Amino acid sequence: MSIVTLLPFIVLIGAMFLMTRSAKKKQQAAAQMRNEMQPGTGVRTIGGMYATVKEIGDETVLLEVAPGVHAVYAKNAIGAVLEDSEYNRIVHGDDPESDTDAVVPDDASSLTETAEATEKDAETESEDAPKADLTKKADAAEAATEGQKDGKTDGETDAK
Repeated sequence: MSIVTLLPFIVLIGAMFLMTRSAKKKQQAAAQMRNEMQPGTGVRTIGGMYATVKEIGDETVLLEVAPGVHAVYAKNAIGAVLEDSEYNRIVHGDDPESDTDAVVPDDASSLTETAEATEKDAETESEDAPKADLTKKADAAEAATEGQKDGKTDGETDAK
């Protein structure tokens, strides 16, 4: 046998080796992530549910879905272990970037003053601007000349 006939088999075996190796690495990384879980950690299940880890068993995990609501899941059902800041941002809506000191007025006068000023500007502009003529004088004139050419108007026929 020549090398040309064996080349497709060699390429196929090499591709299968590379695919299984990358899949095996992903499985090992996921298993390591699940083994590093600690009680109190926020997780996301493969179904997209966010919960807090309460207890960890050999093959199962007890998750607190809501305060006082517990559910038992298989360890393989944990899709991601989240950092505390990310978990709090997603579940509780905590946004550490929005902790800046925002100035909030004591009353709504600052909000209404700007609205009143824009209304007054719009009124002065509308008084000064000429009004647009929206009638179709040109189209009406064309329709009248077409009716005079045939001696017929719209909807009339030659049938007697």
